[in-house]
Amino acid sequence: MNTVTLIFITALALSVALQWWLGQRQARYVSQHRDRVPEAFQEHIGLSHHQKAADYTLAKLRFGKTELVIGIGLLLLWTLGGGLNMLDHFWRGMELSPVLTGLAVIFSFMLISSLLDIPLSLYRTFRLEERFGFNRMTGKLFVTDFMKNMLLAVLIGGPLLWLVLWLMQDASSLWWLYVWAIWMGFSLLMMWAYPTFIAPLFNRFSPLDDQALRERIEKLLARCGFRSNGIFVMDGSRRSSHGNAYFTGLGDNKRIVFFDTLLKSLTPDEVEAVLAHELGHFRRRHIPKRIAVMAMLSLAGLALLGWLLDYAPFYYGLGVEQPSTYIALLLFMLVMPVFTVYLQPLMAAFSRKHEFEADDFAARQSDAGTLIQALVKLYQENASTLTPDPVYSAFHDSHPPAPVRIAHLSSKMS
Repeated sequence: MNTVTLIFITALALSVALQWWLGQRQARYVSQHRDRVPEAFQEHIGLSHHQKAADYTLAKLRFGKTELVIGIGLLLLWTLGGGLNMLDHFWRGMELSPVLTGLAVIFSFMLISSLLDIPLSLYRTFRLEERFGFNRMTGKLFVTDFMKNMLLAVLIGGPLLWLVLWLMQDASSLWWLYVWAIWMGFSLLMMWAYPTFIAPLFNRFSPLDDQALRERIEKLLARCGFRSNGIFVMDGSRRSSHGNAYFTGLGDNKRIVFFDTLLKSLTPDEVEAVLAHELGHFRRRHIPKRIAVMAMLSLAGLALLGWLLDYAPFYYGLGVEQPSTYIALLLFMLVMPVFTVYLQPLMAAFSRKHEFEADDFAARQSDAGTLIQALVKLYQENASTLTPDPVYSAFHDSHPPAPVRIAHLSSKMS
């Protein structure tokens, strides 16, 4: 057996075992605490809501196991099963240029993968989310979203992918450095363009028409030194009853966005507290820090791909007969998650640190008690479990577990 094949199968088995074990831990922990609301929440969340959150979490875990098994099966079919090799042979037979062949292979792979994912997406949306009362999506909207995503992938991703493949094919041995610079530039451009040009293709964004709330928010923005390009309400209720708030964009194209579902459930004081938390990310410069981390990780990944590009066993060991730049890129994207799963606790800890800092900022600019009230409402309405397993949470949760976060904010009230 090829050494690369052996390494891949071993890493895949360990990754699956880890994810399965974590899921089992989470299911057991949530089940054990299903029948009692944690003490810190007993005054605000009833047992029925707590049990709904537990059942919702358990249902998602069961579905996650199904997704894991199907995902591993497809990964093996694409690689060791020869799927990519067959796709490559088909498009090579068209006698296109190397770059056009690469574009055809990659877009074919993306289309097939997206079509294969439709049954899981349908079940997730129209069965799992529907069962717990969260789904607002219609069949027509589901199809429209799918078609829009495919069109954007071609119109935006096509030129970028062509440039990347051309550099990989014809540039010097430092192609990976050029690709990294282009990727970072593209990422920043998309962060700037997304609020104005892409997000409105999927949702309606209306200026906040509550004058009293708008004035209150503008005063908060002035205190925080934040300049936005508008305060908007998004029709999130078209797809889901889950609520949220965020700010998006870059430079002079930043927007503050509230889900309409959130504004219906929170008081003005609570809306201000939630927004103060989001502004905390801005004031503590979390976005530039996250961009810097993304830049370092992508640079390291592309440097590794630059070495693997000329390493023939990388292709043979993963089921592809003929090396090429585009196949190297596809294989790399497919197999890297198997090896990077162990970075999840580090990335989650990095994110949770930012959440604590944003909470601290909100406690100073608004009121810690009010933010606690808002969070408890959001936990209840989104059916977020109040009793996650600590180890599972360390791998998967970008936000602190509910009891930890509430305890941290409560310490700011004294």
